[in-house]
Amino acid sequence: MEQDHQLAEKDFAAVINNLPEGTFYRFPLCSVHGVPLMKPIADRWKDMENVQARPDDILIVTYPKAGTTWMQEIVDSIMNDGEVEKTKRAPTYIRSPFLEKFAPPPLPSGLDVLNNTPSPRKIKTHLPFELVPKSFWEQKCKAVYFARNVKDTAVSYYFFDQMNKTQPDPGTWDQYVEKFLKGEVAWGSWFNHVIGWWNAKEKHDILYVFYEDMKEDPKREIRKVMEFLGKNLSEEVLDKVCHHTSFKAMKENPMTNYSTIPAIILDQARSPFMRKGEVGDWINHFTESQNKMFDEEYEKRMKGRDLKFRTTI
Repeated sequence: MEQDHQLAEKDFAAVINNLPEGTFYRFPLCSVHGVPLMKPIADRWKDMENVQARPDDILIVTYPKAGTTWMQEIVDSIMNDGEVEKTKRAPTYIRSPFLEKFAPPPLPSGLDVLNNTPSPRKIKTHLPFELVPKSFWEQKCKAVYFARNVKDTAVSYYFFDQMNKTQPDPGTWDQYVEKFLKGEVAWGSWFNHVIGWWNAKEKHDILYVFYEDMKEDPKREIRKVMEFLGKNLSEEVLDKVCHHTSFKAMKENPMTNYSTIPAIILDQARSPFMRKGEVGDWINHFTESQNKMFDEEYEKRMKGRDLKFRTTI
C-alpha cells in the first residue's frame, strides 16, 4: 500500500505521461449482464465477480456524478474520528479504491489497489446492486448509497464525460439527454440504479442518503452516516468534518479535487472535476422540452414508489 501511495503522489503523472501514445482513449461500452460498462471493465469481469470482501469493508456507492467524492471524504473523515489531517495522507482514489477502475500497467487497477489496502477498506463503486460481487453481502458488509436527483446528475455527468478522456464521447447536450434517459451511458440507467439500491436496503445493511438532504443540512446527514458506521463523534468534531467536507474546502484540496490526475485523462481546462456541487443547476441547461421529457420519464418509472427526489431545495 505504501508503494501505491508513493506512486499516486510522486510518480503518477510521470508514469501516465510516459505511457505509449494511444494507451488512453474514449473506451467503447460493452454490455455486462445488460448494463453498459466501459470495455476494460467488461474485459476483467471474471476478476470482478471473484472479489473477496472482508466483513469490515465499507462500500461507498453512487450512480456517477452523484456526489461520490463528497461521500468518500465524509466516510474517511468519520472513520478517522474527525482527524481530518489524516485524510490528507493520499488522494481520494487511493484512500478509497475504485472497485471497478481499470488501468494499464504499471498503474494499479482498482482491484490491485484494493488487494493491498489494509482493513477497514472504504471502497468506491458505481455498480448497480445486481452487479456488486456477492461476497460483500455474504460478509454482511455495510454500504452507504448516495443518491442525487436525475436532472442535476445528467448535467454533471455530461460535463464530466466531456473532460474525462476515457469515457465515451457525450456528443451534444441534446444527444446526451436522449442517451442518458435511455440508459445508454456508462453504468446504465439512473432509474434502475437508484431503484435497485433502494429496494436492496430492505435486505442488506445499506444507508440510503440523498444529495439534496446533505446540501440542505450537512451536519444532520453526516451524523446519520456517523451513527450508521458505529462512530460517536462530538459536536465540535462533527462541525470540523462539515467544514472539511464542504464544497469550497474540497475544491481547494489537492487530495480531493483530482488535480493529481494528468490532463491526458482528466482535462480540467475543459471542465473542472468539482464543477458546482449545487442543487438545481439543471435549470440553467434544460430546455422546456427536455424538462418535460425528463418529467414524463420520471413519472412513468417512479410512479407508485416510496422513493422520492427533490430537484430544488
